[in-house]
Amino acid sequence: MSAISCLYVRLPNWVGDVCMSLPSLRALRDAGVPLVVCARPWARDLLDGLDGHGFLPMRGRWREDRAAVAAHRRTLGAGARHARGLLLPDSLSSAAVFRLAGVPSAGYRDDGRSVLLRWPVSKPQAPMHAVQSWYFLTRTALGRWGLPQGAAEPGPALDLPLTGAHRQAAETALRDAGLVDRPLVLIAPTATGLHKGRVKVWPEFDALTRALQADGHAVAMCPPPAEAEQARRNAPTAQVLPPLALGAFAALAARAALVVCNDSGVSHVAAAVGARQLTLFGVTQPTRTGPWSPAATCLGSDGAWPTLAQARAQADALLAGAGS
Repeated sequence: MSAISCLYVRLPNWVGDVCMSLPSLRALRDAGVPLVVCARPWARDLLDGLDGHGFLPMRGRWREDRAAVAAHRRTLGAGARHARGLLLPDSLSSAAVFRLAGVPSAGYRDDGRSVLLRWPVSKPQAPMHAVQSWYFLTRTALGRWGLPQGAAEPGPALDLPLTGAHRQAAETALRDAGLVDRPLVLIAPTATGLHKGRVKVWPEFDALTRALQADGHAVAMCPPPAEAEQARRNAPTAQVLPPLALGAFAALAARAALVVCNDSGVSHVAAAVGARQLTLFGVTQPTRTGPWSPAATCLGSDGAWPTLAQARAQADALLAGAGS
């Protein structure tokens, strides 16, 4: 096969999924392929510290997205015929965007889209964590293209690199809130949408917040504007920081003594920077979507939220470890 002039890699549309795609992006970069990341606009800031790639914003409107990919492909000149695509999402629309933009692509066969893929890949039969599933797809595509596949399994950490600007924005937010010199418990008492009709938010955030504050801990949250009202309702005594871009929020999580959250995007952002975290489960499976990090502690299971006493005991133990 001719050398790949450009690899367009379509990332998933959710914050947590983009974080869990990091091992795949690193494997592609290590294979020496010129990368153009195609993702929602907010992902540009989150991935700003990851070098060696271009970026095309995807708006979720297939005609507009197809036009953006096709226009970029035309800039390759004669190399356009050697461009390739890798689709991490399973959606039919993502496959259609690349196919109609003239980019032959690899991806999973789901959603009846095999006819749109040049290199359709069957999903493994054994259950996998999302990180492993996308990494398997990436390695399989690299193998079919005759490129180095890297390690057989993703590493134990996501290793999101932060920029100086990310860290400075987080420090500014802490300074303005009077929290620079205090160990911070960062909570995220929200989670968007439902999972199989069930609420994804642990119901005891208010009680846990008050208990931690009674023990002398500073407890704050930094919700995006769309979730601010829900966050205040779920933890009314927590200090509210102004919303931050994702890269700065990741730096804030890395700076915290402990992050307490639901199985949500915040859990994966915290995992991406190796933050000490406690992720609470009640309607999803930790083995499939839990934080991919050796610094993460998961509590609860699908169908069984942890009790307040269990969460408080685990938070106390983690904070004691942070202090030591």
